[in-house]
Amino acid sequence: MALFGIYEISKILTTPARLEVALSNVVNVLTSFLRMRRGMIVVLDDPGEIEIVATAGWTRQGGGRAIDCLPRGVIDRIVATATPLVVHDVATDPLFAEAEAAMAEGSGARVSFLGVPIKVADKVVGTLSIDRIWDGQTLFRIDDDLRFLSMVASLAGQTVRLHRILAADRQRLLDERGAFEKALGNELAQRTRSPAPKVDGIVGDSAPVKRVLATIAVVAKSNSTVLLRGESGTGKELFARAIHDLSPRKHKPFVKLNCAALPESVLESELFGHEKGSFTGAVATRAGRFEMAHGGTLLLDEIGEISPAFQAKLLRVLQEGEFERVGGNKTLKVDVRLVCATNKNLEEAVAKGEFRADLYYRINVVPVFLPPLRERPGDIPQLARAFVERFNAENGRHLAIATSGMEMLKRCYFPGNVRELENCVRRTATLAHGEQIVAADFACHSGNCLSALLWKSAPKPPATPDPIDVLASGAVAVAPTPDWGVPPAVAASAPVAAPSAGGSEIPAGLCEHAADPACPALGGRQSERDRLVDAMERSGWVQAKAARLLGLTPRQIGYALKKHDIELKRF
Repeated sequence: MALFGIYEISKILTTPARLEVALSNVVNVLTSFLRMRRGMIVVLDDPGEIEIVATAGWTRQGGGRAIDCLPRGVIDRIVATATPLVVHDVATDPLFAEAEAAMAEGSGARVSFLGVPIKVADKVVGTLSIDRIWDGQTLFRIDDDLRFLSMVASLAGQTVRLHRILAADRQRLLDERGAFEKALGNELAQRTRSPAPKVDGIVGDSAPVKRVLATIAVVAKSNSTVLLRGESGTGKELFARAIHDLSPRKHKPFVKLNCAALPESVLESELFGHEKGSFTGAVATRAGRFEMAHGGTLLLDEIGEISPAFQAKLLRVLQEGEFERVGGNKTLKVDVRLVCATNKNLEEAVAKGEFRADLYYRINVVPVFLPPLRERPGDIPQLARAFVERFNAENGRHLAIATSGMEMLKRCYFPGNVRELENCVRRTATLAHGEQIVAADFACHSGNCLSALLWKSAPKPPATPDPIDVLASGAVAVAPTPDWGVPPAVAASAPVAAPSAGGSEIPAGLCEHAADPACPALGGRQSERDRLVDAMERSGWVQAKAARLLGLTPRQIGYALKKHDIELKRF
């Protein structure tokens, strides 16, 4: 029974939760394994004052606190002697002279008290105590109870130690980030009038892009971990590459890995490497991505998708800078600048226990939020022209976007951001017949993608507060998240026709999707949910096929299905 109790308590203490919650659960579980009446765990801070009190079975009469019923002298005795305290009858012990009535609570029987110290290393940081009533019907073995309580106190002491290490580490990271933000603010203030650095692959001169570029130009000079946050398709990999190219590590390797693309077993081998014969198929020793990126930069994309078990392994590498290959026992040390990227709400994942809080604080040293394309509409023409020029160079053509076509692109929502814009331009350029890409070409060749997304100005999503402000107090809270899914459907009562090159409406015959109620030539009378269900029905409820029909990505289809609460059909 004692071993089973230790097992249950260890599960509680290893579950991610606030310290006071975990200790309260431990005291409640103790009532199932000890024939006790009441229990109490007291944790003291460094000066010796009471910091946390977790109780079970105590009644708070008159609005008083449970800790007031236990004399402070009892706690001081256990702390001072660092040994267990056993009182067979509290009515005859001078330590309980002032609290005899509170301890007895009208039971009329003999009440005994057992208390053990909670230690961290050689220092006592608290006490664990219980009391019970001797009714003459139950026999107790004090030695067995003390041994069991001492084991529980040892586990509680280790939990207190780990929580305090985490709190100190979090505070250090907060201080480091505060100092870095202050220096960053001063640096940005000096660069207000200076042009943003030019980075290969990043197109745009809007204010949001300039702010991000100015920020990473300062961030790149240090070795601090950077967390790139933003919607899918905003170019997180390009900005990560920019951080590397602007840093002193630019002549060293830049290694990237998509954490969501690999299962946990393969991901461990990819990051840490493996030894020959460590598993089936390991015919030779292989270096992992950490070794490949030694001296340079490692990008971990979709960091929010890794499993909790692998999060613990990754945390050790980030804290100590050392690891072992899969199947190996030799510890390797690396010098890597880490850049992480995610489009997931990590604060919500931490609150749900899906993402470790200590890993969150470790990677969220310098967060950089990348603006979605709807917040930088002035960059759409530059991006579209750049994509057309790239297409021309790759295919030996001489296409250009007409004014009407560019005006149509400016009015799109583009939930897939820059990636969706590139796909839209490439698809239309591939199917275009003339040298000028006009509005009719985009309306026809981009299919339901543009048909569903045109003719509506997307509402600006609410700003996401800085997660470090939300979590600075130590309490994990869920930060509001912008709606990163498919945009709202076009209102059927306000149809708008697509302009053609000559400024007139597009005739139905010009659009190959004219038979589709979502076609702009028909005013988009079908709701977004209906179009989504229709596409899923036509594709046999295969999301990838439906994505191709709508000109979207499978990820966006998944967001849309979840948004409209559409249940997938299984065949």
